[in-house]
Amino acid sequence: MRENGEKWWKVEQTNSVKQFRGFYGNYQHSLDVKGRVFVPSKFRDGLSPCFMLAKWLDGCLAAFPMSEFDEIDKKLKAIPFTNKAGRQFKDFFYNGASDCDIDKQGRINIPQDLREYAGLEKDVCIAGSSNYVKIWDYSKWKKSTDEYGENADALASGMDELLRDVDIS
Repeated sequence: MRENGEKWWKVEQTNSVKQFRGFYGNYQHSLDVKGRVFVPSKFRDGLSPCFMLAKWLDGCLAAFPMSEFDEIDKKLKAIPFTNKAGRQFKDFFYNGASDCDIDKQGRINIPQDLREYAGLEKDVCIAGSSNYVKIWDYSKWKKSTDEYGENADALASGMDELLRDVDIS
């Protein structure tokens, strides 16, 4: 919480009912010997009852709510099969995807092949990424965020070009 008692995560409160607004923040947890990890309570509502866990970019995993996975699926299906890079990315994405659910203790079981891909052994970081969640090996996440922080000005200046043609209507 902030000093004034305001919560730092994005939750709208209407008529005393909290409405999920996205995945924000990061949390450190440990894998147990069976490959399970605790999902932060703030992320559970957005991922429940079932979500897709997939290999993702930068050597991490991504947990997609089904609605978000469906949107990605539509876009990937539109890539012609004659496009080699498109076929390869679809293979990478779909072959490394698994449906998951959260157990009664708030944990997910990460399949062995996905743990190996992301290098997950013990300490993990579960990080919000607005409309999905990333699951990182903690040391990889730390190195990545340190690099981003060192290059924040350069990243910000590149955002103008990226955002110029974005339609948010």
